[in-house]
Amino acid sequence: MQMPDLNLLVALDVLIEEGSVVGAARRMDLSAPAMSRTLARIREAVGDPILVRSGRGLIPTPRALQLREQVRGVLEQAHSVFHAGREVDLATLERTFSIRANDVFIAAYRTQLREAFRKQAPRAILRFVPESDVDDDAMEQGRIDLYISATRQFAADIKMQTLFSTSFVGLAHATHPIFSSQIDARSFASFDHIAVSRRGRMYGPIDDVLDGLGLRRRVSLIVPTFHAAIFAAVDGDLILPQMPRAMLAAVQRLGLPLRTFELPIPLQTVVLTQAWHPRLDQDAAHQWLRRTIKQICDEQSAVTGSR
Repeated sequence: MQMPDLNLLVALDVLIEEGSVVGAARRMDLSAPAMSRTLARIREAVGDPILVRSGRGLIPTPRALQLREQVRGVLEQAHSVFHAGREVDLATLERTFSIRANDVFIAAYRTQLREAFRKQAPRAILRFVPESDVDDDAMEQGRIDLYISATRQFAADIKMQTLFSTSFVGLAHATHPIFSSQIDARSFASFDHIAVSRRGRMYGPIDDVLDGLGLRRRVSLIVPTFHAAIFAAVDGDLILPQMPRAMLAAVQRLGLPLRTFELPIPLQTVVLTQAWHPRLDQDAAHQWLRRTIKQICDEQSAVTGSR
């Protein structure tokens, strides 16, 4: 019996991920016609179209989606067979690390992490992927290497490690009237607020605390990221009531006319973790990535006094 060509599995994995013959060709350093011929061979071998046209693009068939995780697993097993017992050579490592992270981590630690890549793994690529407004199985499917975010529920087999915690301060334009008198819970609630939620939620822990004090606030702007909220606060009429302290150094470097204030209500700190699929637990390059991120966070926490 003729053994299947392992290269077809590699091509199949790339085609499904890219959803484009041209994109897959670029990834595999092939011409578009050569990639089209490879897709034809895959279709014949699998007995399925794999990718079908939808509008101006291509989308995977149900059979392709069914095969994706299985194909990724086979490729990772093959990789481990050929690389078992080897130490990773960071200086020559050519690999893209995809990290799904919120902008708190990206703002606070991207510079240190990029510098670690430059010094230790100069040929590797650091790719940040934004958080989604829906939960998906990107880790299980191998589309991301790490998920860095506030503590959340993962499947029981997902590995996790605490990175750091951050408390919050308020942020507003330096000339905002909130600074004209003592900031207490009542004055805090009297100004229009910016809410940060990638899912578009208006209310959260702040409202629970204010409700207990018999107060209500008005949220007049909802944005998906803290970066968007920072620039919205520059407009002058809104306050950002929940600015992570971990981002303050990055904000100060921007030189924007913004001023912080201590919150007049108690809010719990938020713990950020890194999470990964167990199949990557023993991967030497992935271990270096996790170890480097943890070390950077620990060093920064020692400097700022956060935990």
